[in-house]
Amino acid sequence: MSDLDTLAAEADRGIAAAADLAALEALRVALLGKQGSISALLKSLGAMSPEQRQAEGPRIHALRERVTAALAGRKEQLEAATLEARLTTETLDLTLPSPEAPRGAIHPVSQVMDELAEIFADMGFAVASGPEIEDDWHNFTALNMPETHPARAMHDTFYFPDQMASDGRKMLLRTHTSPVQIRTMVADGAPVRIIAPGRVYRSDSDATHTPMFHQIEGLVIDRGIHLGHLKWTLETFLKAFFERDDIVLRLRPSYFPFTEPSVEADVGYAEVGGRRVLGGDGNAPGHGWMELLGSGMVNPRVLEFCGLDPSEWQGFAFGVGVDRLAMLKYGMDDLRAFFDGDLRWLRHYGFSALDVPTLSAGVGVRA
Repeated sequence: MSDLDTLAAEADRGIAAAADLAALEALRVALLGKQGSISALLKSLGAMSPEQRQAEGPRIHALRERVTAALAGRKEQLEAATLEARLTTETLDLTLPSPEAPRGAIHPVSQVMDELAEIFADMGFAVASGPEIEDDWHNFTALNMPETHPARAMHDTFYFPDQMASDGRKMLLRTHTSPVQIRTMVADGAPVRIIAPGRVYRSDSDATHTPMFHQIEGLVIDRGIHLGHLKWTLETFLKAFFERDDIVLRLRPSYFPFTEPSVEADVGYAEVGGRRVLGGDGNAPGHGWMELLGSGMVNPRVLEFCGLDPSEWQGFAFGVGVDRLAMLKYGMDDLRAFFDGDLRWLRHYGFSALDVPTLSAGVGVRA
């Protein structure tokens, strides 16, 4: 009994004399650690007779509880003293200028999406959307691309091999936003005047291609629509987007299964400081033509797939990469940087949230 009293008194003196948290922790280990003196007493209970264990056990456990409580109390005192010392010595200079408040930035792709929506809304277009996980009927078949059509191979499609629609159709990540046009015509009939912006997916990756990118497509279905309406729409859109009146458009024959006739739209440009600046006649000295987008008159078979009579309804469609438009307008040279998540890049190319594109103030206002 006297040994336990002596150990308790020494523990109380040591705990009270601990000058800091490090000293207190060392004392805790010496008393209650695996090799500590009180822990050794607890281990000795196993070698005692039942009578001795019954007599000594409660006293040893009481000593451990007493020391544990004393350690906790002293730790609380030392922590309070440390905090008081910090509060006494540390100061905050309220005369210093406040740090710059963090601010968000609109991604260039989001900004260009807003610019396009503003331009086309002024031309009477509505914005339509659809699922990014599509079935192959909406993505290919209804666009005049049957199972054996070679254009399917050109799209490098991401299929879901173990997933089928309820009607047995294959499921995939859409390769363009054209399925939105199909769904709109099937659901709403004609006339139609929409743009369909959104993400699309193809198995491709380099400085100008990524597996996921953004595309916007336009569709007009009405009576008496011809190629002249398409050219006027594209010219009006490009002049408003690039904010230049000298945009010159050239339509060049091409082929797409969902349009007939099909045309590629080229835009004249000039080399300025090693950079291509859109504007001017591409045939002029020092100028050239840049392929920008694909377009054409909607194929009559596509109208039939959507339940429309091609003898009554005609239309045109066009599609362009939103990321490519952003690169051309704002001088970016690598598409992959759009998806790197680099804040330095976003601070340089990003837009203020207050810069809402409007036709009156300018759709390309920078922060």
